[in-house]
Amino acid sequence: MQKEISIDLKQYIYDLPNEKIAFEGTSKRDNSKLLYCNKGCIQDQVFHEIVDLISPNSTLVFNNTKVIPARLLLQKETGATIEIFLLKPANNIEISQALESTKKVAWKCMIGNLKRWKENEILTKQITANGDSIYLKVKLLNKEEKIVVFEWEANNLSFAELIDILGNTPLPPYIKRALKEDDKSRYQTVYSKIDGAVAAPTAGLHFTDEILDKLASKGVKQEHLTLHVGAGTFMPIKSDSVWEHPMHNETLIIPIKTVASLLNSDQIISVGTTSMRTLESLYWFGVKLLKNKEAVFKIDKLFPYEKHQSIPSKIEAIQAVLNYAQRNNLTHIEGNTEIFIFPGYKFQICNALITNFHQPESTLILLVAAFVGESWREIYNHALKNEYRFLSFGDSSFIIP
Repeated sequence: MQKEISIDLKQYIYDLPNEKIAFEGTSKRDNSKLLYCNKGCIQDQVFHEIVDLISPNSTLVFNNTKVIPARLLLQKETGATIEIFLLKPANNIEISQALESTKKVAWKCMIGNLKRWKENEILTKQITANGDSIYLKVKLLNKEEKIVVFEWEANNLSFAELIDILGNTPLPPYIKRALKEDDKSRYQTVYSKIDGAVAAPTAGLHFTDEILDKLASKGVKQEHLTLHVGAGTFMPIKSDSVWEHPMHNETLIIPIKTVASLLNSDQIISVGTTSMRTLESLYWFGVKLLKNKEAVFKIDKLFPYEKHQSIPSKIEAIQAVLNYAQRNNLTHIEGNTEIFIFPGYKFQICNALITNFHQPESTLILLVAAFVGESWREIYNHALKNEYRFLSFGDSSFIIP
């Protein structure tokens, strides 16, 4: 490990008044404000004008994860409400496999009113699916680890279909209001495809089909990857040293078509921090493959900061991934990442970023600061002074360092 990069976390705190936080989306997705910062020069735009700001032969990379209705409310016979927030499948089962289960599945969860739910106590819920009445049994298997087992008797009903009937949209924890009718669609990108996220990749919430069509007509390439966003994205940094902050492990899937496209683009624009973390993790997988042709795609949080004998170019690393895929007849690359990007990190793939405005003392603020340097504060001060809306349902920024 290289010598620790010294970061004063107090330098990444800013005052975010409650009235600056967006608690719901704009009436039209692309009517949100857009802060365009190109090499330090800031302009105020409207998001649909982004079509004019992106050059042909650029590549936009989107995260097509789909938010699942991860918040479930159950009642005990006493009347007490137990709130279950699905985090990830237990026992190292892949998210897709857990969602496809048709009998029984265990999930690691956050649990509201946990003290009222005894270990091994079973709660039941009657639901209607395809005209049939189904009984769902929900057992708290492990109170300390918050492992919950779901079991139902309809063998033709997947867990994904079950929670689509029973579950609610998992709005961010700072949004305390009741759910609205359009939350299910507004807290989802128009290009979402792969079920598995419990939080939206919010940078993409501003895009419409019309904008995507205009960009395609202009010659801007559009590629997709999948990183299932976990609740850990909202976890503030509480440790004195960023090196000690426990980064969440997230599953990622990258089509080979997307990997290959990275070799032939003048500008690679990451739509959101999740896409950026995925693309940068892909580079470091290439680094691992250049050392070991059968390396495992698992990027530990501080792997980029370790001493490496040599740092290959983007092309060398990407080509190593393509060679690996060809040897193994793969159509897509799957892996896991804990990558932690903070000031001192050197970006290898991405040279532009579309992202919302993030919470103080968050890992995402550190990522933005790593990308644009000290001008992150100028960007945020400008947004605060010019009535930009912050956080998940808030306005957007397009940053070229």
